[in-house]
Amino acid sequence: MNRTTIDFWVGIFVLIGIGAVVFLALRVGNLTSLTTTPSYRLEAHFDNIGGLKLRAPVKAAGVAVGRVDRIQLDPRSYEAVVTMRIDNGYQFSKDTIASILTSGLLGEVYIGLAVGGDPQMLADGGQIGKTQSAVVLEKLISQFMFDKASSAPAPAGAAK
Repeated sequence: MNRTTIDFWVGIFVLIGIGAVVFLALRVGNLTSLTTTPSYRLEAHFDNIGGLKLRAPVKAAGVAVGRVDRIQLDPRSYEAVVTMRIDNGYQFSKDTIASILTSGLLGEVYIGLAVGGDPQMLADGGQIGKTQSAVVLEKLISQFMFDKASSAPAPAGAAK
Protein backbone atom coordinates (compact mmCIF):
# COMPACT_ATOMS: atom_id res chain seq x y z
CA MET A 1 0.00 0.00 0.00
CA ASN A 2 1.23 3.46 -0.71
CA ARG A 3 1.41 6.26 1.86
CA THR A 4 -1.72 8.17 0.71
CA THR A 5 -3.93 5.07 0.97
CA ILE A 6 -2.74 4.39 4.52
CA ASP A 7 -3.30 8.05 5.47
CA PHE A 8 -6.80 7.90 3.97
CA TRP A 9 -7.81 4.81 5.99
CA VAL A 10 -6.28 6.19 9.19
CA GLY A 11 -8.31 9.39 8.66
CA ILE A 12 -11.51 7.36 8.16
CA PHE A 13 -10.78 5.36 11.33
CA VAL A 14 -10.17 8.57 13.33
CA LEU A 15 -13.44 10.11 12.06
CA ILE A 16 -15.38 6.98 13.05
CA GLY A 17 -13.75 7.10 16.50
CA ILE A 18 -14.65 10.76 16.99
CA GLY A 19 -18.22 10.05 15.88
CA ALA A 20 -18.48 7.18 18.37
CA VAL A 21 -17.20 9.37 21.23
CA VAL A 22 -19.70 12.14 20.35
CA PHE A 23 -22.54 9.60 20.17
CA LEU A 24 -21.63 8.13 23.58
CA ALA A 25 -21.33 11.60 25.14
CA LEU A 26 -24.81 12.50 23.88
CA ARG A 27 -26.17 9.17 25.07
CA VAL A 28 -24.75 9.53 28.58
CA GLY A 29 -26.03 13.10 28.85
CA ASN A 30 -29.58 12.15 27.74
CA LEU A 31 -29.21 14.45 24.74
CA THR A 32 -29.76 11.91 21.96
CA SER A 33 -32.96 13.49 20.67
CA LEU A 34 -31.79 16.41 18.59
CA THR A 35 -35.25 17.01 17.18
CA THR A 36 -37.91 18.57 19.35
CA THR A 37 -41.26 16.85 19.36
CA PRO A 38 -44.43 18.81 20.14
CA SER A 39 -45.09 18.58 23.87
CA TYR A 40 -47.02 20.07 26.75
CA ARG A 41 -46.02 20.92 30.33
CA LEU A 42 -47.19 19.24 33.53
CA GLU A 43 -46.19 20.21 37.06
CA ALA A 44 -45.95 18.13 40.24
CA HIS A 45 -44.97 18.91 43.85
CA PHE A 46 -42.83 16.44 45.82
CA ASP A 47 -41.61 16.40 49.43
CA ASN A 48 -38.32 14.80 48.36
CA ILE A 49 -37.02 14.21 44.82
CA GLY A 50 -33.97 12.14 45.82
CA GLY A 51 -31.48 12.06 42.95
CA LEU A 52 -33.84 13.27 40.22
CA LYS A 53 -32.02 15.35 37.61
CA LEU A 54 -32.93 17.55 34.66
CA ARG A 55 -33.75 15.62 31.48
CA ALA A 56 -34.57 12.49 33.51
CA PRO A 57 -37.16 10.35 31.75
CA VAL A 58 -40.87 10.43 32.56
CA LYS A 59 -42.35 6.97 32.04
CA ALA A 60 -45.80 5.44 31.97
CA ALA A 61 -45.99 1.63 32.04
CA GLY A 62 -42.24 1.56 31.37
CA VAL A 63 -42.52 3.63 28.17
CA ALA A 64 -40.72 6.99 28.04
CA VAL A 65 -43.40 9.63 27.44
CA GLY A 66 -41.43 12.76 28.29
CA ARG A 67 -38.55 14.38 30.17
CA VAL A 68 -38.03 16.47 33.30
CA ASP A 69 -37.78 20.08 32.13
CA ARG A 70 -37.22 22.05 35.33
CA ILE A 71 -36.72 21.47 39.07
CA GLN A 72 -37.11 24.24 41.63
CA LEU A 73 -37.94 24.77 45.29
CA ASP A 74 -41.22 26.41 46.29
CA PRO A 75 -40.17 29.13 48.78
CA ARG A 76 -43.50 28.98 50.67
CA SER A 77 -44.10 25.26 51.12
CA TYR A 78 -40.46 24.12 50.75
CA GLU A 79 -41.52 21.41 48.34
CA ALA A 80 -39.73 20.51 45.13
CA VAL A 81 -41.66 21.64 42.06
CA VAL A 82 -40.91 19.47 39.02
CA THR A 83 -41.96 20.59 35.55
CA MET A 84 -42.21 17.83 32.95
CA ARG A 85 -42.49 17.99 29.16
CA ILE A 86 -44.86 15.28 27.93
CA ASP A 87 -45.09 14.35 24.24
CA ASN A 88 -48.38 15.43 22.66
CA GLY A 89 -49.16 11.83 21.65
CA TYR A 90 -49.82 10.92 25.29
CA GLN A 91 -52.67 12.25 27.40
CA PHE A 92 -53.08 11.66 31.14
CA SER A 93 -56.18 11.92 33.31
CA LYS A 94 -56.57 14.44 36.12
CA ASP A 95 -56.18 11.75 38.79
CA THR A 96 -52.80 10.53 37.52
CA ILE A 97 -50.26 9.74 40.24
CA ALA A 98 -46.61 10.79 39.76
CA SER A 99 -43.97 8.78 41.64
CA ILE A 100 -40.20 9.14 41.76
CA LEU A 101 -38.75 5.70 41.06
CA THR A 102 -35.34 4.11 40.53
CA SER A 103 -34.33 1.53 37.93
CA GLY A 104 -32.76 -1.20 40.02
CA LEU A 105 -30.89 -0.61 43.27
CA LEU A 106 -28.50 2.07 42.00
CA GLY A 107 -29.99 2.82 38.57
CA GLU A 108 -31.32 6.00 37.04
CA VAL A 109 -33.99 8.01 38.84
CA TYR A 110 -37.11 8.78 36.82
CA ILE A 111 -40.73 9.84 37.24
CA GLY A 112 -43.35 7.14 36.82
CA LEU A 113 -46.91 8.09 35.93
CA ALA A 114 -49.80 5.84 36.98
CA VAL A 115 -52.97 6.74 35.10
CA GLY A 116 -56.27 6.95 36.94
CA GLY A 117 -59.82 6.59 35.64
CA ASP A 118 -60.98 10.21 35.46
CA PRO A 119 -62.37 11.04 31.98
CA GLN A 120 -61.00 14.61 32.17
CA MET A 121 -57.45 14.98 30.85
CA LEU A 122 -54.64 17.22 32.07
CA ALA A 123 -53.97 20.17 29.75
CA ASP A 124 -50.82 22.19 29.09
CA GLY A 125 -49.69 23.75 32.37
CA GLY A 126 -51.78 21.30 34.41
CA GLN A 127 -50.79 20.11 37.85
CA ILE A 128 -50.63 16.51 39.01
CA GLY A 129 -52.29 16.50 42.43
CA LYS A 130 -51.20 13.10 43.74
CA THR A 131 -47.47 12.45 44.11
CA GLN A 132 -45.24 9.96 45.83
CA SER A 133 -41.78 11.17 46.83
CA ALA A 134 -38.51 9.33 46.37
CA VAL A 135 -37.54 6.58 48.78
CA VAL A 136 -34.16 7.52 50.22
CA LEU A 137 -32.16 4.34 50.78
CA GLU A 138 -30.01 5.83 53.56
CA LYS A 139 -33.11 6.81 55.55
CA LEU A 140 -34.55 3.29 55.25
CA ILE A 141 -31.29 1.71 56.40
CA SER A 142 -31.01 4.03 59.41
CA GLN A 143 -34.64 3.37 60.40
CA PHE A 144 -34.02 -0.36 60.19
CA MET A 145 -30.82 -0.13 62.24
CA PHE A 146 -32.36 2.04 64.98
CA ASP A 147 -35.48 -0.12 65.09
CA LYS A 148 -33.36 -3.25 65.57
CA ALA A 149 -31.24 -1.54 68.25
CA SER A 150 -34.29 -0.38 70.24
CA SER A 151 -36.05 -3.75 70.09
CA ALA A 152 -32.98 -5.80 71.13
CA PRO A 153 -33.51 -7.75 74.38
CA ALA A 154 -31.65 -6.56 77.48
CA PRO A 155 -28.42 -8.49 78.10
CA ALA A 156 -28.56 -11.24 80.75
CA GLY A 157 -27.62 -10.06 84.22
CA ALA A 158 -28.70 -6.47 83.57
CA ALA A 159 -30.53 -4.74 86.40
CA LYS A 160 -34.28 -4.49 85.97
